[in-house]
Amino acid sequence: MKLRSIAHHTLPGLALLLAAHGAHAQLTVIVAVEPTARKAAHTILRSAMESGLSKAASLTASVSTSEDLADVMRATRSAGYDVFIGPAQVAASTLPRGYELVGATHKSEQYLLIGTPQVENTGAMKGRRLYLPQQDSIYTYMARGMLNEAGLSFKDLKTVQYEKYPQAGLTSITLGSTDATVVRADEWAEWNTAHPGGAKVLARSQPVPGGFTVVVKKDLPADVRSKLAQWFGGPSSQAGLSPVALRPEAIEYQRVAELGLFTPSSLPGVQRVSAKEAQQLQSQGALIVDTRTEKEFKTRRIKGAQWAAYIEKSLKDVAFNAVQDDFSALDKLPAGSQDKPVIFACNGAECWKSYKAAKAAAGKGYKKVYWLRGGLPEWTADGLPTEGG
Repeated sequence: MKLRSIAHHTLPGLALLLAAHGAHAQLTVIVAVEPTARKAAHTILRSAMESGLSKAASLTASVSTSEDLADVMRATRSAGYDVFIGPAQVAASTLPRGYELVGATHKSEQYLLIGTPQVENTGAMKGRRLYLPQQDSIYTYMARGMLNEAGLSFKDLKTVQYEKYPQAGLTSITLGSTDATVVRADEWAEWNTAHPGGAKVLARSQPVPGGFTVVVKKDLPADVRSKLAQWFGGPSSQAGLSPVALRPEAIEYQRVAELGLFTPSSLPGVQRVSAKEAQQLQSQGALIVDTRTEKEFKTRRIKGAQWAAYIEKSLKDVAFNAVQDDFSALDKLPAGSQDKPVIFACNGAECWKSYKAAKAAAGKGYKKVYWLRGGLPEWTADGLPTEGG
């Protein structure tokens, strides 16, 4: 009644606006700041952004900032704000949760795993020390992905030291207090020029969106979303934010979201094969085993595949605990399977079921174990025959 009275007597326009936008009478915005982006973040004027967004969207905007990325990531999972402005991993976490991409302020960047000259390759990082910024930093996401690709987990390292500034990791390498760190490609180029031969590149990431990315809730009114996109894409220099003029491919955010979740590129004791190699082996009598759920198997599968579900509860990590999983279906494969070629497959490189199943089979005495890492997606992409509903 109080709001109704005020609106009726003094702000009829506001009353109409509240009726039109319902729960979105206020626009909540969070600016998530990487530890290394403090300088850029300090140029953002919160009051100017609140004023600009309020005017653009015809809503009262409330803007807050945070350097606690763990807290911000929790907010993405609960859809805690109408607008997120932050590094790529923040946006990547929101996109499957009811948000849409407005764009990014800077071009995509590549991250490098840098090691001392004594570290031969990424795989040689086992039992060594790694320097990283805080755990939810984009640098840490990149590190997890590059290590995982080499078949390593953070659990395989001697220590993982979390600090605030990744550039200091290069200094730590020089001082001998760490064996590797992760930096942006441009940071490495500058440092390597000043310290030639002091370290080397062990691995390179795929490009990921740079600078700040802006996402907005899909359930905001369409006109509000349009006005916000227009404001962010324009010269919002008075608020200190660079124009959100770039629109990275969705796959770049998907890669960030899945970093650390992708299976390694190889599995010791198991031979990895392509879809076409798997088909050739199948024509020679090999058994292709689909480890997905029964529903997935019945919907669409590799033609001639045998179903043996791997019921997964363990972490998607090379250091997974197989005791937590159930692969009793392995014992139900046709008699003699242990002595013939068996190929395990599931839903692609981000699906761990076939990886774990292949490892379990090798550990149980299967003599010719193969792993189709690309799974059904690679098989269908190559135009190979499928069956099912």
